[in-house]
Amino acid sequence: MASYNRVVLMGNLTRDVELRYTPSGTAVTDIPLAVNERVKKNDQWTDEVHFFDVTLWGRTAEIAAEYLSKGSPVLVEGRLKLDRWEQDGQKRSKIKIVGEKMQMLGSKGGGSSSGPHSGNQNSSAPQPVAAAAPTQSAPPDDEVPF
Repeated sequence: MASYNRVVLMGNLTRDVELRYTPSGTAVTDIPLAVNERVKKNDQWTDEVHFFDVTLWGRTAEIAAEYLSKGSPVLVEGRLKLDRWEQDGQKRSKIKIVGEKMQMLGSKGGGSSSGPHSGNQNSSAPQPVAAAAPTQSAPPDDEVPF
C-alpha cells in the first residue's frame, strides 16, 4: 500500500525565532506556528487556534531567523514526524512538522507591528500589481500556428 506524508500550513509565529547549530555546523530552529480555523458552533462562528511545532534546517532555518519574528505570517510545507521519548518513567510522544519549504508572507519587517492601526503603509494585505505588457501579441484567430 502506498503512503503519502505531506502537510501545508499557513499561520503566524507565536514567538521569535531562535537559531541553533548542530555540532557539525548545520543550522536548525523550531518555530511555533499558530493556525486559525473558523468553525460554526450553535449558529455562531468562532475561531479555533491550533498550535504546531515546525523544525527548519539549513539555509531555511537561517533565513527564518534573519527575517521572521513573533507574529510573522508564514506558509510551511513539510512532512509529519512522530517524536518519542521517556520522561519521569512515562512514555511521551508528539507529532512535529519537519519543514522542507518555507514561504514568508507579507512585507519585510511586516510581522506583528504592521496591523491595520499601526500607520505602516507596508501591510501584508495584497497590493494591486500592474500587468506587464505582452512582448508579442497573439496571432489572429485565422492564423493558427500549426
